[in-house]
Amino acid sequence: MKMCLVVDDSSVVRKVARRILEGLDLQIVEAEDGEKAIEACKNGLPDAILLDWNMPVMDGLEFLHKLRRMPDGDRPKVVFCTTENDVAHIARALEAGADEYIMKPFDKDIVAAKFREVGLI
Repeated sequence: MKMCLVVDDSSVVRKVARRILEGLDLQIVEAEDGEKAIEACKNGLPDAILLDWNMPVMDGLEFLHKLRRMPDGDRPKVVFCTTENDVAHIARALEAGADEYIMKPFDKDIVAAKFREVGLI
């Protein structure tokens, strides 16, 4: 079973994402900020990461930069999931190494489509 790390400071968003992703046969690990997500990745890289942008301690963009510099850090598929919807934010995320971008609020169909596009389901 493939593993997905859900990184978001909102416990509600993590819960909704967990329910959707488990329904897509993914095993879920959660982190509430980028720093905790880096620690989780040091314990074993996930196949996918659903990543929020705006979080305390370490934001999603900083996390993504650190992830991509880790050994095999280019392997996980990263899907940004955020309220930041302007073209400049999307471009920065993709330039930093994100594979896809989802706008909040999201639903099962959107998540499934994006995870299918990056080859995770």
